[in-house]
Amino acid sequence: MKRRSLIKGTLTGAASLYLAKLQAQTIGSGLAYDGMAKGPFLPSWNSLEQYQVPDWFRDAKFGLWAHWGPQCQPEYGDWYAKGMYEEGSSAYKYHLKTYGHPSKFGFKDVINEWKADKWDPAELVSLYKEAGAKYFVALANHHDNFDLYPNKYQKWNSTNIGPKKDLIKGWEKAARDNGLRFGVSVHAAHTWTWYEPSQGADKTGPMAGVHYDGNIQKADGKGKWWEGYDPQELYSQRHPLSAPYKDGLQQWDWKDGASIPSKAYNEKFLKRTLALLDNYDPDLVYFDDTALPLWPVSDVGLKIAAHMYNNSLKKHGKMEAVITGKILDEQQRKCIVWDIERGHSNRIEPLPWQTCTCIGNWHYDKRVYDGNKYKSAATVVHMLADVVSKNGNLLLSVPVKGNGTIDVKERAIVQQITAWTKQNGEAIYGTRPWKVFGEGPAMENVKPLKEQGYNEGTVYKAGDIRFTTKNNALYAILLGWPQDGNQINIKSVGAGGKVERVTLIANGSSLKFEQSGQGLKVQLPAEAPGTMAYVLKIEGAVV
Repeated sequence: MKRRSLIKGTLTGAASLYLAKLQAQTIGSGLAYDGMAKGPFLPSWNSLEQYQVPDWFRDAKFGLWAHWGPQCQPEYGDWYAKGMYEEGSSAYKYHLKTYGHPSKFGFKDVINEWKADKWDPAELVSLYKEAGAKYFVALANHHDNFDLYPNKYQKWNSTNIGPKKDLIKGWEKAARDNGLRFGVSVHAAHTWTWYEPSQGADKTGPMAGVHYDGNIQKADGKGKWWEGYDPQELYSQRHPLSAPYKDGLQQWDWKDGASIPSKAYNEKFLKRTLALLDNYDPDLVYFDDTALPLWPVSDVGLKIAAHMYNNSLKKHGKMEAVITGKILDEQQRKCIVWDIERGHSNRIEPLPWQTCTCIGNWHYDKRVYDGNKYKSAATVVHMLADVVSKNGNLLLSVPVKGNGTIDVKERAIVQQITAWTKQNGEAIYGTRPWKVFGEGPAMENVKPLKEQGYNEGTVYKAGDIRFTTKNNALYAILLGWPQDGNQINIKSVGAGGKVERVTLIANGSSLKFEQSGQGLKVQLPAEAPGTMAYVLKIEGAVV
């Protein structure tokens, strides 16, 4: 995942010329590419506008995600493979204490220590299905550039080094066996700039001037465990640094001096990704990118999207594929599904979208466990209700430890979510938005979207309600139980239609109600049934 400041701007110099040339070649050109699926979708935004989000995704509403790879091995949180090369950072200090200096023990060596020896995908995915997930997503690679599946284009993969297993195949089988849609997340387009700190060296101390291992070559591995492997296939660092280099993630469509990747780098990414799509046939691909991978300095992402869409039409006779991307303009939101990272929209979106978030840090972090800093199950349920009320889906990551397990605190959270979805899932799955998404005090303190999201954290109280509809019923999801009496007034359900029945779906009991121009007053039981959120099913001429 990405931490960054959004600095929109125009490209300059060679990058601008390169982009102009690519756009002239691809947009509306109808060019065919070797190995690419043929069909109505061409590698251009104009052509991709034909896309329609499939019903399975619109109905699913809730997915679970294993954002799991070798950066989980140290159990020290996000972006470890970058932070360990940044002198003075928390990850750097931890790496020195745990592994040694990054000139002698680099991230390639962390990968070699990662064995995933307690990984049981069947057990985990079965747990997630019980929790109400309708799709499961597995990380296929991260910015660290290590593929979790075999392919001839990237020798640094999990079948050769580390676990010595095809992890994507294991996840895919578990998802299919449990009847879940299967997705993969792809993050490796950013390796070119993200790994740049690995070219550095300490500026102070006894190792000052001793370069880290980001520029070592295949010949340097003679007699070492990685003999025969070229570290440059992993680090991709035989190129000039972005100028000026900044902490964070630099991006090619921002005016921040990001180094432009080579044609060979782009083509390799394309081939690796096509191998992933062709060998595992995922229903969903999550791209951790602004729009599509390597856009706008390469049309690689457009080619991948056209290939996946055309293959889906050929295989199913209709569109079943989903691709997600971030920070999309209005045209791009018609072409792929808009993903908001750790955040939510503040309105009912006209097109289906997705929130991705995590109960902890994206990569497993023992400090989150020790400090009891996981999101609560109630927080997750409230987010789910809010997102679904606005025409969205929630993709939730449960961090996986290096050994392939989740900890006891995470498991307890998943089990609490399970209890809620089993009782109240009728108001979530297969639903659509109502005329308004909700009401209540939380709407007065709305956090604006920033960057690719990052506006989660809303605290919901009694009086906060979110609405969904299905089969001529209106569902009012109460995000808190009234503390001052057992009556609630739903202002949005006034005298505009006739309510015939109100049911508390947790126990099936019919509730007394009174409808007027001031709203729908419902008499609730003396005690709340269940926990976290409570659903009223309202039937009659209200939808």
